[in-house]
Amino acid sequence: QVQLVESGGGLVQAGGSLRLSCAASGRTNYVMGWFRQAPGKERDIAAGISRAGANTYYADSVKGRFTISRDNEQNTVYLQMSSLKPEDTAVYYCAARRGLLISRSQSEYDSWGQGTQVTVSS
Repeated sequence: QVQLVESGGGLVQAGGSLRLSCAASGRTNYVMGWFRQAPGKERDIAAGISRAGANTYYADSVKGRFTISRDNEQNTVYLQMSSLKPEDTAVYYCAARRGLLISRSQSEYDSWGQGTQVTVSS
């Protein structure tokens, strides 16, 4: 089991940027995803990255604005968010999956962080 701790959330104006970090401990050879959940909505994937970082996935709503990356030596996954919009406001969760492929389904992820709040003001 891997333990995940997110950081980097906060309040930012529309058009601004934030970088989220997810520090992993324990076994870290996992597919990683960043999910987000806005009030009253389902938790959906924003981005995912393969074990070695060669493959990535982005939801259409964040494509071109968010970048997921990982540093396996530091056991850390990042989500660089730019051109933020009020609709990006959500709790952002880091998740780890033992499978080989990136999945868009939260049910296929095995470990979750506690979440970090991102609020984008208009």
